[in-house]
Amino acid sequence: MSERYVSFDRTQWADLRAATPMTLRESELGNLRGINERIDLDEVAAVYLPLTRLLNLYVSATQNLHKVSATFLGTLAAKVPYVIGVAGSVAVGKSTFARILQALLARWPDHPKVDLITTDGFLHPNRVLEERGIMNRKGFPESYDTRELLRFLRELKSGRASVEAPVYSHVVYDIVDGDRVTVCQPDILILEGLNVLQVGAPGSDATEFVSDYFDFSIYIDAEESDIEAWYVERFLSLRDSVFQDPNSFFRHYAHLTQEEAVATARFIWKEINGLNLRENIEPTRDRASLILRKGRDHRVSDVRLRKL
Repeated sequence: MSERYVSFDRTQWADLRAATPMTLRESELGNLRGINERIDLDEVAAVYLPLTRLLNLYVSATQNLHKVSATFLGTLAAKVPYVIGVAGSVAVGKSTFARILQALLARWPDHPKVDLITTDGFLHPNRVLEERGIMNRKGFPESYDTRELLRFLRELKSGRASVEAPVYSHVVYDIVDGDRVTVCQPDILILEGLNVLQVGAPGSDATEFVSDYFDFSIYIDAEESDIEAWYVERFLSLRDSVFQDPNSFFRHYAHLTQEEAVATARFIWKEINGLNLRENIEPTRDRASLILRKGRDHRVSDVRLRKL
């Protein structure tokens, strides 16, 4: 990996912030944090601000390239979103990362419209997963409607005025029938999901992949033992909050004792999330443009940037 990436420790990466201003307040950051996330403004300054500076330069260069191409062809340049993929394991902090990145990028003057879509909306409905006998493999590559996700990205990158995506509810743990979210020509689109860097399985004849539509991709990395611990912490927090909702798919976990809840979370990790990480997610890490490595305290310890 060392030959393909430039490596930075936390201090070296933080120095690349240069004069990038802090545009988030503590109160705003609080609204963006996920369950059990410990991100503070120091983490934003050291990790996210250098990244948004880099991405701002990349977006500007890409926009200029589109203008140059249009000038050469004698046409008007269609507004094509800059697409950023965010990948990594369950419980590694992808969602919080993507929300904070969205908020910061939207404060740059050259690209104020930044949308965020998660691939959860492109999971097959539970009824389909049950029919195929893969309900216990939800989150694995075969549980996604990849054709629909590729359709969404294809239309978005073609300059369509608006593109629709399905909506997923984490409470009922399923696609919401008839509900769609509309994306209308953003300057930047962040696509966050487990397997967004996935390519075809061995023997597959697929020729089109989700990552084909990315301008930049980020993988959030950590030791599996740390991610498992974060997953167990999150499960315990959900037991005391979301799982208490009578509409929750996981309401049967709401009354587990502490010992039962920990054992259940560890079993789910071993049989599903950890397995998916090792078999499908982690093997895609080295396809990312940027790898952020987290330590046990959730803070980013080092960064690797792919060489151009």
